[in-house]
Amino acid sequence: MKRSLAATLAMSFAATVILSGSASAHARDGESPSVRAVRDLYGTKAPYAPQEPAGRYQRVPKGFTAVFTENVARHGSRAMTDSGDGDAVLAVLRRAQQQNAMTGLGSKLAPQVRALLSAAAEIGYGNLSGRGVQEQRGIARRTEQRLPDLFHAIAAKGEPIEIETSGVTRAVDSAHAFTGALAAADPEVAGLIKDPVTDKDLLYFHKQPQNADYQAYVAKDPQLAAVLQRIDGKPRTERTAQHVVSRLFRADFAATMSPGDEISFARSLHQLFSAAPDLAVEAPTVDLRPFLTPEDARWFAYLDDAEEFYEKGPAFAGRTITYKMAGVLLDDLLAQAEAKAGGAGGSGAVFRFTHAEEIEPLAALMGLPGSTSPARPDEPYAYGNNPWRGARVAPMAANVQWDVYASRPKEGKPAKYLVRMLYNEKETAFKAACSPAGKGSYFYELAELRSCLKSS
Repeated sequence: MKRSLAATLAMSFAATVILSGSASAHARDGESPSVRAVRDLYGTKAPYAPQEPAGRYQRVPKGFTAVFTENVARHGSRAMTDSGDGDAVLAVLRRAQQQNAMTGLGSKLAPQVRALLSAAAEIGYGNLSGRGVQEQRGIARRTEQRLPDLFHAIAAKGEPIEIETSGVTRAVDSAHAFTGALAAADPEVAGLIKDPVTDKDLLYFHKQPQNADYQAYVAKDPQLAAVLQRIDGKPRTERTAQHVVSRLFRADFAATMSPGDEISFARSLHQLFSAAPDLAVEAPTVDLRPFLTPEDARWFAYLDDAEEFYEKGPAFAGRTITYKMAGVLLDDLLAQAEAKAGGAGGSGAVFRFTHAEEIEPLAALMGLPGSTSPARPDEPYAYGNNPWRGARVAPMAANVQWDVYASRPKEGKPAKYLVRMLYNEKETAFKAACSPAGKGSYFYELAELRSCLKSS
């Protein structure tokens, strides 16, 4: 039976944090290069961690007060979307077991896979996990802690807090986890939080009819197919798969597997490896790290990142097919901020919950860190020539937040409005075409963003 959302929300925060210590440690210290390197092994399935402690944020310019905040967030950590990879791995393991062909290490894998599949089935494949609930709760609490005066003002004015989602269950549940924590952190605003509304054109745009050209690109673009085939077909893929198989099965059994079989098995195992940390609450004893060396995991993470990069990220130099559709989301961020500044926006905050398929194109369109470099057609994406990493661009619960500040009007002059952006809770500069309010500042005049971003 699938666990209810209420039961998931009630789960303890004492889940094992597989990747790099406790969430509180992340909040204090951010992430070291070694921790980031480990997280990169999980690609876009990496659990969320805030990338900068709030204590390091720049001070708000004198005379300015927060008047509005908005975000775009990926859903939190989730169960894998189906049992396909687990079923494929278990089928090979059963055959090897029947032939008494397991190594000592290999004999330990099947129970781990079964436990992972059981945990996923219990909450429902594709659904928000306990860890995903924790991620969204943490972001909500830190948002309230960052902007306490704003939320007091929202309560005093009775301004609504708008919630928008893609309508997909894990996004809706992420919204509930976030708003529940926000209401608990500041009970004054609890009654002002609106029920989630679905906007697929805004938050699930990659699947909508107006983006049929993008869907055709993913399904049958010859340039895309050719580059992914070239990357997947590198000799290292076969060598790495052989190494994975050699650690789990006896040589005589491994010899019965074709190179394609070995690659399929190893890639499915890596998918499970990547999914396991997201289910740390439901399956705290599952640890698939012993079954893939860091070097092997890194290669399969690269193959996954290459697919994400070309299908949803910066992709090919000279082509915008993967990210131009995110313009609707960027336009909405600007429109909400402008409405507030112009007096037409009655909301105190707008929180949106979506998917990696929307976050990655938005990051490329906005030129966020790691998403600034498309690949030349003659030089395929590789870790050595491009900074894009799925675990940094769009981990679970990845988010872009804009805080809007207003000055006090003086001598009949209208108020000025500044915007600060946080990307995965790290103060982040807008792209180079946008000039900050001062040298080295992370605050930008809204009027400046109107021009430099709308030209994207």
